[in-house]
Amino acid sequence: MGEHPLTVDVREGGQVLHLLLDAPKANVLDGRMLAGISAALDRHGESARLKAIVFEGAGVHFSFGASVPEHTRERAGAMLAQLHGLMRRLLALGVPTAAVVRGQCLGGGLELAGFCSWVFASPTAAFGQPEIRLAVYPPFASVLLPWRLGGGRALDLCVSGRSIDAQTALAWGLAHAVVDDPSAACARFLAEEILPKSASSLRRAERAARGELARLVEHALPGLERDYLEDLMETHDANEGIAAFIERRPARWEADRVAEAGEHTEREQTR
Repeated sequence: MGEHPLTVDVREGGQVLHLLLDAPKANVLDGRMLAGISAALDRHGESARLKAIVFEGAGVHFSFGASVPEHTRERAGAMLAQLHGLMRRLLALGVPTAAVVRGQCLGGGLELAGFCSWVFASPTAAFGQPEIRLAVYPPFASVLLPWRLGGGRALDLCVSGRSIDAQTALAWGLAHAVVDDPSAACARFLAEEILPKSASSLRRAERAARGELARLVEHALPGLERDYLEDLMETHDANEGIAAFIERRPARWEADRVAEAGEHTEREQTR
């Protein structure tokens, strides 16, 4: 892992922007990482020659997702604004995107990879939205995944919190290819299928193909953001789930506490 959380590399004569997520603890998409990605897009995203943006994770895993400490009630608003701001920026740019995924691709990591036009996965890759285990849910994935995978599969991932392996991701249409060397496969695909094409027309085609997603982000996502910040984050369970994860202890959900209190009262009354 490098000193900086992001390594920026402009390749193929300015046609490919390669962003290597390179931070300790599995490339967590914390504020510093997201700021680095945004800065790279500020510098290179509007280049007339740019035809593809590639996201890759350094080390064993692609990303464990957004920082859990940044999910607390006091910080959740800034976290969502930064993460969703990045997704909106990528959507507006219209540059084709690719993700090279090895190991775990979770939470915000799956939102980032799942947003990409193509996902090249290693056989070890695993994809999941585990937020529900902390008693929260992923607003962006809630609009992205139904568009990308269909409602049933999106519901499965967001409500169960389980992960799927690379072959399942391929069968579901989340992964474009599962190969031993996803970096090489991605580079070869871009060289053969994308770089020979017009940069401006690629952007137009990308925006056209994502029109429905753009409408969902414009009209549905703001309501989910409000629900998350104004309703969900005011509940006991959401705050308890995040605190329990940070403190490395089992969570005590509100309904369980009420049930335990009722059982205690009933025992006292029968004495």
